[in-house]
Amino acid sequence: MPKVYIIGAGIHPFGRHETSGLEQGVFAINQALRDAGAEWGDMNFVFGGSWHGGHPDAALSLLGLTGVQFVNVLNGCATGGSALQCGYSAIKAGDADLGVVMGFDKHAKGAFNELPEDWGLPAWYGEAGFMLTTQYFAMKIQRYMALYGVSRRTLALTAEKSYRNGALAPHAWRKQPIDADTILRSQMVNDPLTKYMFCSPSEGGVALVLASEKKMRQLGADAVEVRAVTVRSRVSGSFEVFAPAFESGGGKSATELASAAAYELAGVGPAQIDVAQIQDTESGAEVMHMAENGFCEHGEQERLIAGGETGLRGSRPINTDGGCIACGEPIGASGLRQVYENVMQLRGQAGARQVATHELAYSQVYGAPGVSAVAILGR
Repeated sequence: MPKVYIIGAGIHPFGRHETSGLEQGVFAINQALRDAGAEWGDMNFVFGGSWHGGHPDAALSLLGLTGVQFVNVLNGCATGGSALQCGYSAIKAGDADLGVVMGFDKHAKGAFNELPEDWGLPAWYGEAGFMLTTQYFAMKIQRYMALYGVSRRTLALTAEKSYRNGALAPHAWRKQPIDADTILRSQMVNDPLTKYMFCSPSEGGVALVLASEKKMRQLGADAVEVRAVTVRSRVSGSFEVFAPAFESGGGKSATELASAAAYELAGVGPAQIDVAQIQDTESGAEVMHMAENGFCEHGEQERLIAGGETGLRGSRPINTDGGCIACGEPIGASGLRQVYENVMQLRGQAGARQVATHELAYSQVYGAPGVSAVAILGR
């Protein structure tokens, strides 16, 4: 089967900006093209996603009307990972040899609070407050803490690491370290999650140039191989966002399914991963996703996090740029930011946040209503 490579990576810093979401996406594309040494007119495809930032294909008017295939992608917070899967599949199938995947967004302040009818749910579900995602995350981590003995301090230590790493990442929004005690004492949003344990909807753009092996060699690019990209949806009984009911002992989560499929496709296991970026809409999500992605057993997080094993110098570095907690979450760009960070890590270009070893990198993004996308990169 043909191999797929990332040969260019670009990012518009995350946070709050005067420029439009679309302009941030175009900025990232131009940066990625320069990084790849490629021209816009040479692209065979573009897969792009945005939730609130505008129509992705409007970028054509700013980049050049070349007749390129452009497909808009929308899959909740997993939009970026889904766009990557589309581009990966196009090259893997031999339908193209050079293209762009991109995502951007520009969200208003405040938590995401969608209309239940848009998700096939009755109006009462929203009237009761269940569409407010902070409540969902709080309920899920409360149950997890009770089952596996995870403490509030572990949630705070996870967020503390995120802010510490974000301070080292030029593209991060939150660049001020915050200690665990301050995080624990901050305003309670939804018990047990305090204000500084959450990410915030934000702005930003990311683009990646994908290429076949032949095109990569022609361009002489500094390439990273895409070993696997998988997307999976929820199954009956799993505990997912916007789920109107939950069955105790239900099926595997979308993340567990996508993770297992990615490991099989790449021919590797969790122990071989050197660095990982995993969904951390709040610090409890990172804790739970550590186990769902195979990096530890349920309940082992308490020991690993207290021992610094998920830090930059630990045995299992996770969210090395601060993740969503430090960067914020522009939905269309968030999953691709994870991949961008892994490209920097594998190239050895991550600066002060560079991890010691860099051969295999892993990313996982999770979105409503229970969709997970996983990508494994190799050097």
